[in-house]
Amino acid sequence: MQKLLFTGGTGFLGSNVKPVLDIDYQVTTIGITEKDMLKANLAKEIPILPEYFDIVLHAAGKAHVYPRTDAERQSFFDINYQGTINLCSALEIVGVPKSFVFISTAAVYGENGATEIKEDAPLLGDSPYALSKKLAEEYLLEWCKKNNVILGILRPSLLAGPKASGNLGTMVNGIKKGYYFNIAGGNVRKSLLMAKDIARILPLIIEKGGGIYNVCDSCQPTYGEISASVAKQLGKHKPLNIPYWFAYCIAFVGNFLGKRAPINLYRLKKLTTSVTLSNEKARKELQWEPLDVLTNFKI
Repeated sequence: MQKLLFTGGTGFLGSNVKPVLDIDYQVTTIGITEKDMLKANLAKEIPILPEYFDIVLHAAGKAHVYPRTDAERQSFFDINYQGTINLCSALEIVGVPKSFVFISTAAVYGENGATEIKEDAPLLGDSPYALSKKLAEEYLLEWCKKNNVILGILRPSLLAGPKASGNLGTMVNGIKKGYYFNIAGGNVRKSLLMAKDIARILPLIIEKGGGIYNVCDSCQPTYGEISASVAKQLGKHKPLNIPYWFAYCIAFVGNFLGKRAPINLYRLKKLTTSVTLSNEKARKELQWEPLDVLTNFKI
């Protein structure tokens, strides 16, 4: 059984992916939580690894936070970029792996309202999150080429699954408590991916010999469809709609309230801009068929 090192393996993604990976791999998690098998803060140190690993799944990173200070902005680069460099330095000591799969993000393309984005699209993301992930991608492309390591870069859309984080988690919590509203009819479309699909695509990308792939389902649901599904599962009424101008007023005030605000202008833009990915490359080259989110997403 091949040995797999999993960074970020105890968070939301890990809770969905690790049980699937455990079937075929000997998985070791590394990170800063109590549940991690190896304790290390990749942003601040080069970890001491106890053995060689055949495969690395690098999912640790900072996301879902809107930075308000220079220190908060820098933390994205410390964790997502420097953390990647420190991990690779540690791997060089015990022996570089055969394969390295990096969980990047669709945010590298930017929130510009584009749809059916393909992997060769320009990387216009300018947030600290997007820029730090882009730098990590560039570093890994050079490092893996130099060390003859198979590199797979996955750019997932919004991840769905039990205890989802980000905007999806906010939606679920809001519907539970009765204060979630769709904006302007909830007609915005967003690509989604069942988190467990990362585990399903990992062996395929390794077998193929690496590459850069968008990963999302083929449904491309609207926020209205997602929220209706969530409400039905929770036994709640279908969320009501509020006009864009009203949401804008709330978000404008939210810019001054900080973390206490339910929404700010940054989040409003994300919630009202359709951004979808094309998964055609992954489906054709890897013979991978993603799970349908509306069918498989269970609270």
